[in-house]
Amino acid sequence: RIQMSLNIALILGSVREAREGIKVAKFLMEKCKERGFNVTLIDPKEYNIPLLDKRYSEYPTNTAPENLEKIHSILQSSDGFIIVTAEYNHTLPPALTNLMGYFKEEYNFKPAAIASYSGGPIAGMRAAVSARIMLGELCMISIKTIFGVGNVMNSFDKDGKPLDLSYNQKVIRFLDELEWYTKALKEARSKGVPF
Repeated sequence: RIQMSLNIALILGSVREAREGIKVAKFLMEKCKERGFNVTLIDPKEYNIPLLDKRYSEYPTNTAPENLEKIHSILQSSDGFIIVTAEYNHTLPPALTNLMGYFKEEYNFKPAAIASYSGGPIAGMRAAVSARIMLGELCMISIKTIFGVGNVMNSFDKDGKPLDLSYNQKVIRFLDELEWYTKALKEARSKGVPF
């Protein structure tokens, strides 16, 4: 088994005042840390970037807004990603697509794992399907396993501790698969990429 340190960026998709996704994000961050991953949260509420006008790569060197520089640095150094998305109107939250749309090359040939959630039993799966399409276009490999959280209001406490203990089991396969793809693609990228 190859031992390597993995950098994972966890991208949170919601900026609503009463958002539930932060609980899911906290839970996943803790589980990543237990595995020895270096995990960094990218919270669009914290970075407060404007609506997309031009991509990060379109700014001349050292002229992009400071918050875009910070996000670029995190994404660039990441080996893989976890996308935590709500489901708004059967699709992805605008804060998520806006933040992710600023960047492109930073994602190339890296894996992404999707965690979706909703207040009902469907667990945000329609948003997860939309995310797969977007991630593929951003040149990421979306892993098969989705970490779906239904009835999100009653699934985790405010610190991300599971109220439904089944999530401690469900997360294992999700992170096992992400870890496998992250290691495999990191090694493959070290030998070159197709473009």
